[in-house]
Amino acid sequence: MDIVFGWQLVAVLVLLVATAAVVVGIGQVGSWRAVVTAALRAVAQLAAVSFVIVLVLRSGWLTAGFVLLMFGIAAWTSARRISKARHGSWAAVSIASGVAPILALVLATRVVPMEPVAVIPVAGILIGGAMTATSLAGRRALDELVARRGEYEAALALGFPDQDAARLIVRPTAGQALVPALDQTRTVGLVTLPGTFVGILLGGGSPLQAGATQLLVLIALLAIEGIAVLVTVELVAAKKLRPAEQC
Repeated sequence: MDIVFGWQLVAVLVLLVATAAVVVGIGQVGSWRAVVTAALRAVAQLAAVSFVIVLVLRSGWLTAGFVLLMFGIAAWTSARRISKARHGSWAAVSIASGVAPILALVLATRVVPMEPVAVIPVAGILIGGAMTATSLAGRRALDELVARRGEYEAALALGFPDQDAARLIVRPTAGQALVPALDQTRTVGLVTLPGTFVGILLGGGSPLQAGATQLLVLIALLAIEGIAVLVTVELVAAKKLRPAEQC
């Protein structure tokens, strides 16, 4: 089954964007401009990627460069989400801590073929998951330190080292960053059929192959996001990730 490109698709997409913008705007649950901007960016970025990916898939070196580009953008995006600071160095540490060992494992064992057409989508999914977990964990940790400042200072007054006092505040809520990944893993096949599964089926793969690939992705994401959350919490406790006014 293929999505037919034509005026019908364009009309449906415009209607969907308009619906989302109107709902968000009227409901005052966010900025309608952000919805429209995100949609326009998605169109431009996917159009560009569609052309670039043809060239990238021809070379292993270009594939590696493209993966590094995805990683850099993810780190920058996560850093902006956490602190609004214009650098991604410490957010990059969290993302890389999760992605690097797991991606190396699945490639070294040949579970994922060392081919550009396989490496790029898998790497993109794993980096995206680590980015989301890092952003959620970082923002929640910093919010907790602000909201529970009194508890933090009380722990310091009791003689706790600075990092230990911060850990007491941020660790209990850090696991909430894993909720999306946990829910998706728990309900896969029952509530949703994730994109990897559907994509392989649409590409002509067998249901068994699609299921095995999706299972690998989901379990890998749990490991990656768990590592990313832990590293993010430690970076916040060490004051490496801080609000913008402190950067």
